[in-house]
Amino acid sequence: MTTASHSTRGIAMVLLAAMLWGTTGTAQSLAPAGISPYWVGALRLAVASAFFALLAAPALWRRASAPRLPWRPVLLAGMCVAAYNLSFFAGVKASGVALGTAIAIGSGPIWAGLLQTAAQRRWPAPVWWAGTLLGVAGGAAMALNGRSSVSAPLAGIALCLLAGLAYAAYALLNKRLVAQAGAASVNLAVFGTAAVLSLPVAGALGGPLQATAGTWAILVYLGLVATGVAYLLFSHALRHISGATAVTLALAEPVTAFALAIAVVGESPSAMAFWGLAGVLAGLLLVIRAELRAQAVGRRALATDRGSQPPA
Repeated sequence: MTTASHSTRGIAMVLLAAMLWGTTGTAQSLAPAGISPYWVGALRLAVASAFFALLAAPALWRRASAPRLPWRPVLLAGMCVAAYNLSFFAGVKASGVALGTAIAIGSGPIWAGLLQTAAQRRWPAPVWWAGTLLGVAGGAAMALNGRSSVSAPLAGIALCLLAGLAYAAYALLNKRLVAQAGAASVNLAVFGTAAVLSLPVAGALGGPLQATAGTWAILVYLGLVATGVAYLLFSHALRHISGATAVTLALAEPVTAFALAIAVVGESPSAMAFWGLAGVLAGLLLVIRAELRAQAVGRRALATDRGSQPPA
């Protein structure tokens, strides 16, 4: 029962994180124009790193002699976060917000399922795949929003696909790391690495930084809330659910963006977008069902193994 409640808590944490991620597009739309997307991606990582440093400082001080995190997974996870942020913002700028976000977020669960299959040499359950593909299709319908076709440069599509791959790889790596240390400490190491890698790239590709007070306010929000708090929730959730499921549940992000587009921006979505919304919600329910079923099977198998062991 305790493990089941932990799984439910993990699912709720990812859904809440996805809601916070879903505010990113609206926040950017309210920011003054002119700042490079490379700077947006890099600076929100820097702000998030400062947030994680404040959270992790007491624990790191008390456990100064504790074993350090393995540097190779941390470096690789940091590279994935840096690649995701830089490629996502650049890809969205090239492909358009709706299409770019749909490609990046929609491809993430598929990448995660394939990567987890390669790592574990076992396919996720058919129900998981059904829910994932239904959610991805629903997200695509929401992005199309009644249009019969969309166009985007190949470079923009490639950047968005790279963002999805990088995000999926980060989630699977982070699941291993949070099993060894606290979420704040892990995120400090990973996002600090990502910020160090991203800032020079932003300086080289984004040109001189030109940001107004309004721009900084948006960047602080993106760094503290849409990145810091959201990824802290996501990391805690990875202690209780699989990495592939966590990535798929992030499809709740466009649901939040959809609601904000109506309530804040004043958009009028088409019937196709509402059907897509229904597809995303149905897909999420199937994925949640598959995750809870897999957790129940794992608990029964563990109980059987313990019961079959001879007494010491």
